[in-house]
Order: sequence, then C-alpha cells, then structure tokens
Amino acid sequence: MPSTTPLDFPYLAELNEAQRAAVTYNDGPALVIAGAGSGKTRVLVYKLLYLLDCGYHPMGLMALTFTNKAAREMRQRISERAGSVARQIRMGTFHSVFLSILRLHASLLGYTPTFSVYNTNDSRSCIKAIVKRLGLDDKVYKPNLIHSRISSAKNRLLTPEAYASYGELVKYDAKSGLPRIAEIYRLYWDELRQSNAMDFDDLLLQINILFRQHPEILKEWQERIDYLLIDEYQDTNFAQYMVAKQLMQEKGAIFVVGDDAQSIYSFRGANLDNILNFEKTFPSTKVFKLERNYRSTQTIVSAAGSIIAHNEYQIPKQVFSEEAVGEPIQVHEALSGDLEALWAGEEIQLLHQRQGASYEDIALLYRTNAQSRTLEQVFRRLSIPFRIYGGRSFFDHKEIMDVVAYFRTLVNEQDDEALLRIINYPKRSIGDTTVQRVRAASVRHAVSIIHVLRDPQGYEVEVNKATAAKLQAFAALLDELRAYNQESEDLYDVAERIIRDTGILADLKSDTSIEGKARLENLQELLSGIEEYIESCLEVDTKPSLASYVAEVALLTDQDTQGEGEEAVTLMTIHASKGLEFPHVFILGLEEDLFPSSMSNTGRELEEERRLFYVALTRAEKTCRVSYARERFRNGHMEFSRPSRFLRELPEDLVQFVSSHGFSEVPSWRRGGTRGKVSDQLPEDFSSVPSFLPKEKPARRVLIQRRGDEPEVKHSAIGDLRIGTRVLHKRFGEGEVMELEGEGDNAKALVAFDTGDTKKLLLRFALLQILD
Repeated sequence: MPSTTPLDFPYLAELNEAQRAAVTYNDGPALVIAGAGSGKTRVLVYKLLYLLDCGYHPMGLMALTFTNKAAREMRQRISERAGSVARQIRMGTFHSVFLSILRLHASLLGYTPTFSVYNTNDSRSCIKAIVKRLGLDDKVYKPNLIHSRISSAKNRLLTPEAYASYGELVKYDAKSGLPRIAEIYRLYWDELRQSNAMDFDDLLLQINILFRQHPEILKEWQERIDYLLIDEYQDTNFAQYMVAKQLMQEKGAIFVVGDDAQSIYSFRGANLDNILNFEKTFPSTKVFKLERNYRSTQTIVSAAGSIIAHNEYQIPKQVFSEEAVGEPIQVHEALSGDLEALWAGEEIQLLHQRQGASYEDIALLYRTNAQSRTLEQVFRRLSIPFRIYGGRSFFDHKEIMDVVAYFRTLVNEQDDEALLRIINYPKRSIGDTTVQRVRAASVRHAVSIIHVLRDPQGYEVEVNKATAAKLQAFAALLDELRAYNQESEDLYDVAERIIRDTGILADLKSDTSIEGKARLENLQELLSGIEEYIESCLEVDTKPSLASYVAEVALLTDQDTQGEGEEAVTLMTIHASKGLEFPHVFILGLEEDLFPSSMSNTGRELEEERRLFYVALTRAEKTCRVSYARERFRNGHMEFSRPSRFLRELPEDLVQFVSSHGFSEVPSWRRGGTRGKVSDQLPEDFSSVPSFLPKEKPARRVLIQRRGDEPEVKHSAIGDLRIGTRVLHKRFGEGEVMELEGEGDNAKALVAFDTGDTKKLLLRFALLQILD
C-alpha cells in the first residue's frame, strides 16, 4: 500500500518549503497555485518521483499536459532520476492519453481499434464537401467557421442531437444567417462514423460518452488510475474538467497545478471557473500556493501583482521575488505608432551595442498579429534581425498575399504567377482542370494568361460556354480595375476599391470566427500601411502609385530577417509568449480598444485582458518596457488613442515615464488617477448560455483625426527653421536640419535623422515638430 505519510528523500532538499509541502502531500485532492516563475514544472516532476518512491506503480499514474513539449520535458527529467520506469507512466497530452483509452474500448462506441483521427484540414475538407452536397453557398457556410462552431460544441459535450435541441444556439445560428449548422453537424457526425474516424475534438467528447454510457468502463479506469496529475489546470475546458471529475471525485487522488492569473484562453474554450471552483468539485482539497518567483526582479513581480489585484475573480496570492530590485518599468509615450516602433528599435540597438545584450534575450510582445507590420518595416530599416514566433511575417499571411497578388496583376498584366494565385479567389467556380487548360493554352500560344482569359475560345481552351463566360468575367473585372487604377490619382481609393470590388472584403467579413476576425484586422492594417506609404511619398515630393507600392512591398518581403543560425529578436503576440521568458521584454500598444481589446466589453472579458497583461509582464526577467502611442493608424485612418487603463494600475513608485525626449514627469492622464478595484460592470452569469456562444458587441466609436483636432505642437514653416534646428518627425524620429530650399508650398528641408537616414522633405506634408 503506497504511503501517505510524508517521507524524506534527498531530492526534496532541492525544493523550497511551499514546493516540498505540495509534493509530499498524498492525503487527498491538491490544488497547487503556481505563480509565474515559481517552479511549476519542477513540482510536477518531483511529485511524480515522490509518488514512485512512495510505492505507487507507474502504470497507475496519469499525468496530463497541454503540449507534447511539456510531456517530453517532464518524462525526460523523470528518466534522469528514475530511469526506464518513466516510460510506464501514462503521461502525455489530454488528446494522446484519451486516444489510447478510446482505442482499447473503440468497439463499445461503434468504432474499430484502428479508427483514424482527422486533423483540422481533414475535418474542414469533409465539411466543405457536405456544404457542397447540400447546395449551400460556401461563401456563407465557410468550412473553417462551421468547423469552429462544431469544435466548440464538442468541447461543451454537445452531440448533434443536443445541439439541435438547444434553443439559444439554433436562434443564434438563424440570426447569423446560418440556420443549417445543426444539419451540417449531424451529417459531419455521420460521415466520421461511416469513415471509422474521429476528429481531434471527438477525443474529448467520445471519452465522456464512453464513461457515461458504460459505467463499468468508468469504474475500471477509476480503479486503474491511482493518481491523476494535471498541468496548466486553468486552461482546461468543460470536457476535460468532466473527465477529471468522473475519474477522481470519489477517490480524490488528484493533483492539479495552475495559475488562475494566467488563464487567457477562453476563446479556445478554457473555463476559469474550473480552477476557481476546484474546492467545490473536490471538497476536501488542500490548497498550496507557490508564491516565490525565481524568474523576475522584485520590481516586475510587484508590478504584475498590483495589476492582477484589480481582478474580482481570482485566487488571492502574494507572489514575491528574492532577486534584485531591478530597474523600474519604463512607460514610453510615442507620438505615433511608427515612432513607437522606432523607439523600440533604437532601444534594442542600445541594449545590444552598449549593454552587450544578445538579440536572443529580447522579445517584443503585442496584442494582435497586425501590430507586427510596423515593427517589421522599422527593424528591416535598422538592420535588426528578428523572427516571428509562432506565426508569420505580416506580408506572408494569406489574405495579404492575395491582395498584393491583385495589385501585382493590375500593375503588370503579364505577371502570370500573381494571376494564378487569385484566379479563383474569392471563389468564382473556376476549377483546377480549367486552370490547367488555360495555362496550357498560354504556353502553346506564347501569350500571357490574361489574354487567354479574355478570349478562351479564340485560344482553343476546351471549356463549355458557362465556364468561358466565367473566365471572361474575371478578365473584365481585372481590366476594369486596371483602367480605374490608371485614371485615379488616389492610391488609397484604388486599393480600397480593389479589395471591395473583387469580393475580398465581403469574403473576410463573412467569417466571424476568431481566425476570420484576425484576417480582417490584417486587411485593415494593410490599408493603414498604404495610407502611411502615401504620406511618406508626399513628404518627399513623390507621387504614390500602385506600381511603386508593389515595388516597395517586394523589397520588404525579399529582405532576410535573419541569417541561418543568426541570433534574432523575437516578435510575438502575448498569447504566444505564455510559458516563455526573456531578460528584456517590450510590451507595445497599451491603448484603449487595442489593449484591452475593443472586443472586450463585459467584466469577465476585461478581467481576461488584465490577466493577459499580467502574463506579458511576467515574461520579463530583468527589464520591462511598456509603450503606447498618442495616435495610430487603424482601420485606414489616423486615430487618437487613449492610454490603456492598465497603465493607471501600475504603481507610480515602480514605473518611470519616458517621452520621446527622455525622462519626463508623470503624464496628465495619470495624475489624480483612482486606485483600488476597477470594475466597470458586474461579470455576466454564463450559466444559461454556453461560453462559446458569440455575444453581440456594441459598435466601437472611432475617433478620426482631423486637422483641427491635432495636438497643439509647434510645426515647422520655412521661416521657423534654421540650419541646425532639431526637429521631430512622426515616422523617422528626431533629426537635424542640414539644408533648406524653396518657398511656400515648395519649401523643402534636408534632415539628417538620428537613425542614420537622410531625407529631403516637402514641409507642407512633413509637418516637422520643432524641438525646443
């Protein structure tokens, strides 16, 4: 019989008192609240070692994680201490461990043990075929959107029958113009069964069905599993929670580790209440709090603690650090988003060149993927090597490459590669066989593809009249847009019309999934970038055109961001940064409607945004720099920004406010700020509606900058400038006037900027700010 009395083993001396108390407690359910940097993985590893040393058989131990990487790391560390016995522990991700159980009992669910597991592409392909079979418009019933809805339903343990009988869901689908989702779900469910296949979400749903429909199997596994350990418990969804509850509610041999303050994945179905209500699920729970942070300075830990203290829904903890006090958190105010990126680049250069920091030691975190565009462009200009962690460069996103392909085709009608990319996007029922025949005809007649599209019969393309009409309609659309581009003097208007008339905007707007909203944000950021490009052209007295913009993008995307094996700065969203740590961290875009997101309107949603800021802060080991811009291009317009409410929640004695010109006094928005709880609204009661059911968002009020609304700053006129005058430009930063020429609207200044760039600027567009 395994021992429940705390025993003494040499490796326990490597733990601090709180860690050791958690590891040696075998007398019932244990909830370990592991603050950021508190040694969570070590506690899990040592708990497993301790259970083995207490006499538990490795086959009776089940350890569930969220990533294969975490499972491999834990198994390796146990192997180093316990040898080959580590291979016998049932350790892995929820999906992999549940898969092995489902294969053992597949026949009870109507499957064979060799059932297939569909990945996301398989699932979406299957759903796409069902939508086509039903004669539905796949521009409305998008496979990725339908798959996302079905995935969410399965994670809430809703079968097709349960989904169809759930009134709130059916009403929402009808209101969204998708009344047949329940029918598609039913057909998809049947298709999987007919194919002897489960999808990824079935691995969570089907094990719950197995345990519910076959109590003898549940009892068997309750007896086989002596101890259940779960990592990152705050990220569990309803299906995962139910498995843990069914296996261990009676026995109570459960050990979970997590941090409610780092629960940031509600959009994936994670339910914060699982960890907050753990003691209600397992009434005899003993709670252990790992409050010593081994990662960050005292300043960073204290600042993060002050931020999370504003949340209502949390498990109170007093995280502390015994590291050095460290530098204050710098809060930088930039005049614009471009200057924010430039500031970050210059700070990185100082860290690297003067303080000897490796580029590998530096990370830049932001709320949305779209924010990387400005950073990428500035870093390329400053020759700072970088990598996009867990993502792609802004111009490598599909939706951006598609729009740029349209631009290329209109600029150069002989660009066949660009045309082939967009010949059937958005979908216009031009199939692969037709495309192959069009290509063959263009090769055979030695002409560009656009010529074949204009006259498919004349170029002997073997297609019927209906298909020929589609090809000609596409060619006519391109010709119409090409003519408009040649006639128009407004590049932004041209770009907007291309995105609208081709159907790209409507296509992206129709996808209301998380991924779809991100793609629409990227499209809006592309338009903002075009607006900035127009301004930069006007400032140097150059006419902006679609051709010059396409060339600019080609140069950007052709530049290497890093060489093979070269160290590089890491750029990533805050969500992607969870679990990572860096000596130096920058957190950009701390503005209302950006961070916190404009999509976060309820009390609960705002609290998750605050937890996201907590996660960002606690990635930093030595220094943390936070920034916001007074104005930023968003949605194609220059908008005034309000500093994020989270900045007000940082204790003044832990921060140092910095403007573009060095250290400054506390800004006006911070003086007289309120302290204590910030609770704009009471959190909603989610008990009656599934958490994945989208909620309507109020329209966001957009503040568009107008000339009369600009901040009162002293802008340059030719009479105000002298050789040697120090000036500030909202994109290039600070510099010195070297030459002056011209008068009135033609007045120009040659400015040597501190970045090393020299620009001749047309003063009526450049609006240089004179520095006192």
